[in-house]
Amino acid sequence: MPWTKNDYPPSMKNLPERVRKKAVEIANALLDDGYEEGRAIAIATAKAEEWEDNHPDHRSGGKSGTERRASSSHSSPLHVVPDGDGWAVKAEGEDEPRYEADTKSDAVKKADELASEANTRAVIHRKDGTVQDSHNYS
Repeated sequence: MPWTKNDYPPSMKNLPERVRKKAVEIANALLDDGYEEGRAIAIATAKAEEWEDNHPDHRSGGKSGTERRASSSHSSPLHVVPDGDGWAVKAEGEDEPRYEADTKSDAVKKADELASEANTRAVIHRKDGTVQDSHNYS
């Protein structure tokens, strides 16, 4: 069963939220690859903590609006994620969406455009938060 940001293994409860989100994403991918649940949790936790050490949290610089311009020097992957009744495009590590859409297809199209401009990846998630696909533009 895939985990979500609200339903995750108890061993991840003390991880900072950002690290826990990444650990859940990694653990779900490992489960999809056939790893045993306990092993997936251990690997995902270690890799998420390593990721956090290598990717400090860079918050947006006070920009507003539903769309933020992707900078060519900012190569954080973009994620298409469920957002209320719609979909959002968010840069990894940012809370505020760069783009909001009513449909997933509109969000994916915009994420691909922004990722291409920024030479990064667009990671497409399912409604349950698991990774569905990834488009690499780097």
